[in-house]
Amino acid sequence: MSEHPLTYESVLEMFRETREQMKQTEQLIKSIARRQKETDRMQKETDRQMKEQAAEYAREKKERDAEYERRMRKTELAMERMCQEVGGLGNSIGRIIEHMIGERIIEKFQALGYNVTHPVVRNCSFSSTKLGLYGEFDLTLVDSDIIILIEVKTTLETSHVRKHLKKIEEYRNHIAAEGFVQPHVRHLLPNTRFIGAVAGAVVTDEAKDFALENGLYVIVQSGEAVEIVPTPEGFKAREW
Repeated sequence: MSEHPLTYESVLEMFRETREQMKQTEQLIKSIARRQKETDRMQKETDRQMKEQAAEYAREKKERDAEYERRMRKTELAMERMCQEVGGLGNSIGRIIEHMIGERIIEKFQALGYNVTHPVVRNCSFSSTKLGLYGEFDLTLVDSDIIILIEVKTTLETSHVRKHLKKIEEYRNHIAAEGFVQPHVRHLLPNTRFIGAVAGAVVTDEAKDFALENGLYVIVQSGEAVEIVPTPEGFKAREW
């Protein structure tokens, strides 16, 4: 038997306690719901702020990238103008040097025993589709049995000498295959000799020594005149 038998009052008390518990539970549920709602609101606010920040960052990045592109393009244009100006200056200097050498070089080779009396030919080019050759010489001295082929550089280096030697060899092969067809050399015979020379406002010691070792004359600027560098003992001009 129950130690405390049910009575009307005890049953009412149980209902009251149950209602109180249900009321507390309902309040707890409502509190949890409010907290969840607040959490959702805060999450949405955080998402909104993050989206705004991301959009702002993207906008600023786009502006930075556009500014970077503008500056790079401006720099590129400035570099292009500078290169054109420097290139134009270099070409002008080269033409001046060619003119100085061309005006005074005939007598220098005459002093070495070469009977060259014809005017200097500038920018003499040759090409052979049959041999696949093309080249150009800055200055050319021509007479009855000899052609002197001259390469002119603002600063003469060893690489320029190598290229000139190769170009003379190609010209020799071109003449052997097709003969003399240009107006200033049509009078020449097949046994015409070719010799070479290199010139520069500045000539490196390595270039000078290499040219002389390979039988090329070296022409340098000396004040307002030009001079052919004295050749070493035993020097013999290379002939093609």
